[in-house]
Amino acid sequence: MARRQRSTASLIKAGTMAAITCIVLSAATMILWTGTVAQKKMNAASVAAARRATGQPQLVAIEPLPEMDGEMCLWEPAAAAESALLANAFAQDMHVSADWETKPPGNADRPPTRIIRDTYPTYSAIAINLEKDEVLLQDENLFGIKIFNRTDNTPPTASFTEPKRRIAGGGVTKMEFNCGLYVDPKTGDIYSVTNDTIDTLTVFPWNAEGVMKPKRELYTPHGTFGISVDEDAGEMYLTVQHENSVVVYPKTASGEDKPKRELAGPKTQLEDPHGIAVDYKNGLMFVSNHGNGIVAATDSGKFEPPSITVYPLNASGDTAPVRIIEGPRTRLNWPAGMRVDSEHGELYVANDGESSILVFKITDSGNVAPTRMIRGPKTHVLNPTDVYLDLKHNEVWAANMGNHSAVVFPRTANGDVAPSRVIRSAPIEKKALAIGNPGAVAYDSNRDEILTPN
Repeated sequence: MARRQRSTASLIKAGTMAAITCIVLSAATMILWTGTVAQKKMNAASVAAARRATGQPQLVAIEPLPEMDGEMCLWEPAAAAESALLANAFAQDMHVSADWETKPPGNADRPPTRIIRDTYPTYSAIAINLEKDEVLLQDENLFGIKIFNRTDNTPPTASFTEPKRRIAGGGVTKMEFNCGLYVDPKTGDIYSVTNDTIDTLTVFPWNAEGVMKPKRELYTPHGTFGISVDEDAGEMYLTVQHENSVVVYPKTASGEDKPKRELAGPKTQLEDPHGIAVDYKNGLMFVSNHGNGIVAATDSGKFEPPSITVYPLNASGDTAPVRIIEGPRTRLNWPAGMRVDSEHGELYVANDGESSILVFKITDSGNVAPTRMIRGPKTHVLNPTDVYLDLKHNEVWAANMGNHSAVVFPRTANGDVAPSRVIRSAPIEKKALAIGNPGAVAYDSNRDEILTPN
């Protein structure tokens, strides 16, 4: 390669093609063996087979590669070559060469014709600081937390309500795809759970603002979602989607601290758990499940109806639920965040798939209908992923992923009723695009539609 000197960055960009060429040459060498004798035998075998479908691999043609001028590959152990390239690349801070920047290959760096994205906040979780009379909304779309006055109310003619304070996401704040939120009732500390890319629970002081480092971090299992805290015991409960588990940490856990106990296993019937609510007065734990289960014997997946599973508060290991709320009468559809009202014996559920808030008795079991339900166009509830119960002001809140808003109702509200107040963070006609960490894209030419799974 002496006649074709390249920068390290260029080598990295060419590395994939060179590796493919080496593989092709190696495969060709094995096929050709030692020359024309083997080639003639294989050609004869191919003719004899008449290229008919045999159900087995067969050779159909051989074509010599063209003559090459100079070496194609530097025969060096792969690990050594890769290490050298990566070391040089990191030393250059992964910057491409001047030639690459001024002369990109083809149209690799051309700007997009258009961009489809939601430029407004979408709210995945909600909490209230009752001492400061503030409502906190977890913004999963733009990454961060928006803080409003609890009594804020966006007029129908206003474009949005400006937050009084915000914690910026990403970067040093370590908030990406943040979906769980908790406020310490005594200190006001803000606990934020990330779900997908960072695997870190972050804790901020009550007056946090802007871009800042958290006061504490806890490295959590991948796919954590919901959070609930037993203040009396000083324990923090987190659901883990991908592992179908609940992990329990000391509330003060940080860094690489391990859970003090874990609820997991086939007997638990945890199936893609999302929301969690602890009822320390009655010693119970409620978990909402989307229904994506695991067949333990084969490590394959299965689909089950959505459910709410109930366990003793100190349950661990492969413990079966004491009760399950499940069935068509429950109306459960992607149930997410939950809150327990021990005083009135009720469980509030954000029912994402049906755009509703469901209320069950904490003693409910089986295929049972909700006691109350907030649902309908007047409610402005759209794809809620969390609820918050404010017993001090006798109100229930919902955080909506579907319309850039949070809505609040009287605690006993029922049916298609208008909210008492709305905090909206986008013009009323702007519908949330529901694009969250898209993994692919496709074009449907029959319907002229773009499809993307999230």
